[in-house]
Amino acid sequence: MTHNFRGSYTVTITPFTEDGSAIDLPAWKKYLDWQLAEGVPGIIILGTTGEFLTITDDERQMFVEDTVNYIDKRIPVLVGSMNAYTPTAVRYSREAEELGADGLMIIPPYYYTPTDDEIFAYYKAICEAVTIPIMLYNNPFTSNVDMSARLVARLTKAFEQIRYIKEASQEMGRVYDIVELTDGVMNVFAGQRIIESYALGAVGYVNPYGNYIPRASHRICDFIVEGRIDDAKQIQRQISEIDKIIQEGHPTYGHQCYSKALAEVAGCPVGDVRAPLTTFRELGEEGRQRLEKLKPILKEIDDLMTELDGRMAA
Repeated sequence: MTHNFRGSYTVTITPFTEDGSAIDLPAWKKYLDWQLAEGVPGIIILGTTGEFLTITDDERQMFVEDTVNYIDKRIPVLVGSMNAYTPTAVRYSREAEELGADGLMIIPPYYYTPTDDEIFAYYKAICEAVTIPIMLYNNPFTSNVDMSARLVARLTKAFEQIRYIKEASQEMGRVYDIVELTDGVMNVFAGQRIIESYALGAVGYVNPYGNYIPRASHRICDFIVEGRIDDAKQIQRQISEIDKIIQEGHPTYGHQCYSKALAEVAGCPVGDVRAPLTTFRELGEEGRQRLEKLKPILKEIDDLMTELDGRMAA
């Protein structure tokens, strides 16, 4: 099993048609062309930002197959294959591997608040069915369970497929603890606080901002690796400003809604979100006002990247 995922992987939106009834494949191919042109080193589809809970089984099969075929090994494609029912997560995982996915991103069974042993059995069943790399996804805010560093180390030791984790618990020390308890075998991808996570041993970033600022939000990881920390901090300050505006305006996991609206601002329309999430259209004047605040920041980030990349070229 060869794999070496590194850097900032866009955790992508899923594009829908105007009425939300279907996945918009022409828009998706334009979106993927944009990601490739901006140099994004990998993508993760059907994660939280990709509204995986709203996707039918038929849509999933079609979307994974079309994505893998269109990317055609130019960059890694990871697929979210989680489900609260273990046999369904196994089926989704096996299907993704058969369709050519390079890896999987899998959150523990959500809603139930499973024990460590139940989580272990869930991943064991998946690992018995697939051979491609698995990225654990620790997000206690959506899964209702926080995988401890000790549990991550137990999973890493037991299953050779489990060599990556998106760590989004917001406990910064967790990155260091995972690296230490796994003797450096586990590759941690930041779920937040990019610069700080890298300082503690992270090697990548699962990146929702790639949906509208793909160049800046993947280059920040390049800058960190190159030792250009001050340059990376300039980008992170701009990202923090985006976060502040979005979080003030939309209480329910607003990144999906605004990610899609901002992708359109960036020249890549991808439709709106599916129920039960509030659509950008439904936000009305509040959404439009916040979007107007965000547009200048996107322009500032674009200008900043032109300056920073130009400085390196010189």
